[in-house]
Amino acid sequence: MKVILASDHAGFKRKEKIKEYLIRKKVEYEDLGTDTTESVDYPDYAIKVAERVAKNKKMRGILVCGSGTGMTIAANKVKGIRAVAAYDAYSAKMSRIDNDTNVLGLRGRFFPFEKVKKIIDVWLNTPFSGGVRHKKRIEKIADYERKQ
Repeated sequence: MKVILASDHAGFKRKEKIKEYLIRKKVEYEDLGTDTTESVDYPDYAIKVAERVAKNKKMRGILVCGSGTGMTIAANKVKGIRAVAAYDAYSAKMSRIDNDTNVLGLRGRFFPFEKVKKIIDVWLNTPFSGGVRHKKRIEKIADYERKQ
């Protein structure tokens, strides 16, 4: 699995630490930006990642902005994306088990990096349950997307 990364200016420093962490964990990644702490528009980066992930089921995305919320909202506008803003290991785990999320939104500010590492580990290593009721619900979302 390959991870596609991006951040806005508020998440840039955290994204750089995440890259170092992924290297240590031997996780392949690609960084789509930003490469600055100067103000940028988060939807530009979130949508780039989401479009790449939506086209390749073997990829997952990680987005970092100040709160983890804005980029997650933007990513969820892309057909085929199920993004979660995870603030703890439980929300990361359940988003994979029940919702088969393919993009993870993380906070760049006011959040300990130890928690970020735990969230990433859980999210990357938790498989989708494949449960019938969960597949049915995900398919309802996909049906709605197809109608738009």
